[in-house]
Amino acid sequence: MQIKEATNYTLISSDEDSFKEFQKSVFKRINDFDKNHLILQISEELNIDKKDFLLFLKIAEQKKENGTSFVVLNSSVNPDDFAENLNIVPTLQEAEDILEMEIIERELGF
Repeated sequence: MQIKEATNYTLISSDEDSFKEFQKSVFKRINDFDKNHLILQISEELNIDKKDFLLFLKIAEQKKENGTSFVVLNSSVNPDDFAENLNIVPTLQEAEDILEMEIIERELGF
């Protein structure tokens, strides 16, 4: 797992050989990022299916409750196949745009 601090968020990228290893690494350290907006970049090279993405739904809900954002970055799945409260986008620019929109929504009281 690689961690990169950006101005407004933390980017967590997978460098493990399997999705299970990456998921365990993320879950082990997720509390370290309670106050951070997170972008979780899951490599397209990892063997992953729809149910694997759903493992991050609880994190997305917790981040929203904490007033922070959570976005999954992966271009190999269709984001429309998932619930609205799980943001999945294919590019980093789209992930950053979602973070900005959610910050504005919270400032406006939505």
